[in-house]
Amino acid sequence: MRLAILVLASIAAACQCTRRETPEESAEAKTDEKTTVLLCDNHTTVEIPTDMPKTKENGQAVADALMAQWKQRHPDAGWEEDERRAHPNIPKPAANDGVLATGTQGDGHQYGRFAKKDVVMWARESEKLVLEGARVFHDAEALGSTIAVSCDMCHPDAANTHPETYPKFQTQLGRVALMRDMINWCLDHPLRAPQMAADDPRMRAMEAYILATRKGVALEYGKH
Repeated sequence: MRLAILVLASIAAACQCTRRETPEESAEAKTDEKTTVLLCDNHTTVEIPTDMPKTKENGQAVADALMAQWKQRHPDAGWEEDERRAHPNIPKPAANDGVLATGTQGDGHQYGRFAKKDVVMWARESEKLVLEGARVFHDAEALGSTIAVSCDMCHPDAANTHPETYPKFQTQLGRVALMRDMINWCLDHPLRAPQMAADDPRMRAMEAYILATRKGVALEYGKH
């Protein structure tokens, strides 16, 4: 009797060890398996089912999930694109292809040899400063206004600023002024904001923006 019990127990154990998963159990196990996808910043991740169908729509969803996380941590990352859309009439910087003698490598400029990548970098950095100026010009808080007035409220898209006429005598100041002097006068009065130092990044950016909007206009200092 004891031998029979041992035999039955052994058979039961063997059956349990060799039992195969049902299709339902196998599918459930696969669904639980995850693959971690890492963004190129080497920090942002998202987990997806290992057996997720390889469709374009699913791939886009993964990319969107990664970028949503990244943008949440970098809320100001798209400011350049936002400013370009908000101010489409800002002229592009000069191409400067003239510094390249032939092809992509120049050798005839007095300041040295420049490649196409240099020219592209100059344009990008110049436009970046101008776009930052546009942002400040249109933002009362960035300007430090205590009454919520921004420069564009009197000068839409930097209109009627005439940077090409500076330096000139300004009756408001009682002396010859540079454009930055007139910007500070406006900060003092219509904006009720603190003046900016000449090397304040906001002042530099606004000067760049105002000048860029008058691209192509001849200089005529002292004109009223």
